Amino acid sequence: MAVAMSSTCPGLYCGRMMVNGSLEGECGVCPRGERANIQKVCERCSESPELYDWLYLGFMAMLPLVLHWFFIEWYSGKKSSSALLQHMTALLESSLAAVVTLLMTDPVGFLTIRSCRVQMLSDWYTMLYNPSPDYVNTLHCTQEAVYPLYTIVLIYYALCLVLMMLLRPLLVKKVACGLGKSDRFKSIYAALYFFPILTVLQAVGGGLLYYAFPYIILVLSLVTLAVYMSASEIQAFKNLLVKKKRLVVLFSHWLLHAYGIISISRLDKLDQDLPLLVLVPCPALFYISTAKFTEPSRILSEAGNGH
Repeated sequence: MAVAMSSTCPGLYCGRMMVNGSLEGECGVCPRGERANIQKVCERCSESPELYDWLYLGFMAMLPLVLHWFFIEWYSGKKSSSALLQHMTALLESSLAAVVTLLMTDPVGFLTIRSCRVQMLSDWYTMLYNPSPDYVNTLHCTQEAVYPLYTIVLIYYALCLVLMMLLRPLLVKKVACGLGKSDRFKSIYAALYFFPILTVLQAVGGGLLYYAFPYIILVLSLVTLAVYMSASEIQAFKNLLVKKKRLVVLFSHWLLHAYGIISISRLDKLDQDLPLLVLVPCPALFYISTAKFTEPSRILSEAGNGH
């Protein structure tokens, strides 16, 4: 058991060890997997993550998968028949990485985790709260106060990268015959760029993402849906039925809309929050119903006629 900081060690993250009923040693950090409570005692993180915590982890897990799918589609080309298999492989890699990450996290061997509740934004950035009681010496109290929400994402990204390097090159070499030798591995090269970016993003902005991810999901899903429908020249419902791919893209965005709405509402009150899911198809319906009024050729023709 550890007792947290003395009066000269402000904050929630410093502690001294309790030995034979008395405090010994200098003020220090609570062990990993523990954090100081209101009484300044380091307690073991034993609570289960809240729904919002799982949704955050799901968002961080989706980021590399969505980027994989984007770059696979981008570099596969229209004539390539390997895109679907690569998509499934990327999904398999992410799923395996997620399962292994959960199994590695305490309690080891179970698909459940124990955690400390996030109380405020500063919980994510304990390194910024190292106190200097005498204004000379700094007491280093840095720890993972949001255990394990910070490190579990980094472990997941590392496993995703390892699995991708083990599985994807062999698959791409065999099935991506429709692409040139220089184009076959471009989706893998792209992952070697975005994984470090995602790692830095989690390391630096994890706390900000924790509070902002529901709104990021909604905004990005709305923007990407509008861009896709505009680029595909979808101006009527019949245009959606021309290709199955368009329906897949539409339903995927609807799932993201629903994910964002659930993350914002947290489903605290089911009778009030669940009806919000009715709003999921509204952006697509609004776009289709108003696309004919914003057709550039129509606007230019009306401007030329003086209307």
